[in-house]
Amino acid sequence: MKTVVLYGREGCCLCEEALAVLSRVRSHTPFSLVEFDIETDEQVHRAYLERIPVVTIDGVEAFQYHVEEGELVRRLSAA
Repeated sequence: MKTVVLYGREGCCLCEEALAVLSRVRSHTPFSLVEFDIETDEQVHRAYLERIPVVTIDGVEAFQYHVEEGELVRRLSAA
């Protein structure tokens, strides 16, 4: 099972939109979802502050700012 990490922070409307897409896709394509608040880690905060939300799949950056649903499904289905 693939692991998807959503890097964001509270109050970020783009992060909420990304989470909605991830939740929709997760309802029919199983994956482990981790939400990471960038404000809990100074190094992560510096790395992602200007680019959130950032989504990784199995440790590889896949999306920033917006998650494209069809592309997410394609990447999750890839071997």
